[in-house]
Amino acid sequence: MKEDVINKVLQEFVGSSQNIEGAALVTSDGLMISSYLPTNMDEDRVSAMSAALLSLSERAVEELEKGVPQQVTIKGDKGYIVITSAGEEAVLMAMADVKVKLGLLYMEIKNAAEKIKKAL
Repeated sequence: MKEDVINKVLQEFVGSSQNIEGAALVTSDGLMISSYLPTNMDEDRVSAMSAALLSLSERAVEELEKGVPQQVTIKGDKGYIVITSAGEEAVLMAMADVKVKLGLLYMEIKNAAEKIKKAL
């Protein structure tokens, strides 16, 4: 039941903009819960990197005394990766192309993370 809700949330999130390329929900340990990724993406690799990036950001924010990380955004020359918490033990990762409107992406990922928190 909750798997269906999570899958629907990811599908709606990716479908909310033609510039959002994929999304994945992973445990904080790096295990895939659910994904809506391009077919050429390795789910295990995506989940491990997402968890590692969030863990590193948590350490950096703690060391620099900036509280609790809310979100990690990485900008590459071909697009963005945004990682945010989706509950105590889950991380939501989104990939978008360079044409994405960041404000819209941030709003959509926040909404999706809230829906996922409720489902978990």
